[in-house]
Amino acid sequence: MKTILKVEDLTKYFVVNRSLLSSGEVVKAVDGVSFSLMEGETLSLVGESGCGKSTTGRLALRLIEPTRGSVRYRGQDIAQLPPEKMRKLRGEMQIIFQDPWSSLNPRMTVKEIIGEGLRRQKELSRAQRKRLVLDMMETVGLRPEHYDRHPHEFSGGQRQRLGVARALIMRPKLVVADEPLSALDVSVQAQVVNLLARLKQELGLSYLFISHDLAIVEHISDRIAVMYLGKLMELASKRQLFERPRHPYTQALFSAAPTTEVGREKNRIILSGDVPSPLNPPPGCRFHTRCPQAQEDCRQLEPEFKLLAPGHWVACHHPLNG
Repeated sequence: MKTILKVEDLTKYFVVNRSLLSSGEVVKAVDGVSFSLMEGETLSLVGESGCGKSTTGRLALRLIEPTRGSVRYRGQDIAQLPPEKMRKLRGEMQIIFQDPWSSLNPRMTVKEIIGEGLRRQKELSRAQRKRLVLDMMETVGLRPEHYDRHPHEFSGGQRQRLGVARALIMRPKLVVADEPLSALDVSVQAQVVNLLARLKQELGLSYLFISHDLAIVEHISDRIAVMYLGKLMELASKRQLFERPRHPYTQALFSAAPTTEVGREKNRIILSGDVPSPLNPPPGCRFHTRCPQAQEDCRQLEPEFKLLAPGHWVACHHPLNG
């Protein structure tokens, strides 16, 4: 398989609390993240709230500019592209937003929301645009009579289908799905997950899937990357990570996921303390303040993100045997 997306040393710092008397403080939202996404693959980013998952997704699409690092889409460093070339590339790189309520313009109709990209990117007649919009509505499970309706006339699941249609109308190759199910009921989540999986096969999509729901991640992913406080802790195939997590944080995170299997008990790992502030991350390994396995080198030296086994990367001085 070919690489469709490659990020190296991706970093984003935000300056906050700036004033006339102060230059402000620096929030290290994403700090030196590197990974690749293959064509036709689903790579999931997981971790606690505030770990930098969504910021990473937006950096991957250049919706925000990185502080440093590179993002290569099909070999092109998109951070170096001029605005005109970047606009032409936008059709191939789309995002599905987390909130189906606030991400849709309430004043626009379905035909306007889905067809907006077509008006901006392609020279099509009104009849051609309408046909493409109706075809995409059918693809995501929306009916023709929805064509002239507004977002407030739909349920949450229908709104998210509308968001999916808006992202896919340009026939992208790369889709960042940023917590696309968190605002939906469980029954609707299953429908949208199955829709995303089906469209991946039909349209040949590659997903960067951002979520905190490990049950959904296990269902939809090919590989999984675990983030903590702006850093990647572990990256491996779905099977490797669920069967043998090597980082203490991954093990604790997965132990907290609920199970529906009758009679199956989990050895729940309770982490002490709170997540440190990204304004002042701890030295050494960022997880050492909560890690039950932490040793002196963990407190002083930042661990290298290294390959432990084929396809299995870990940033830990003392990885677990599993």
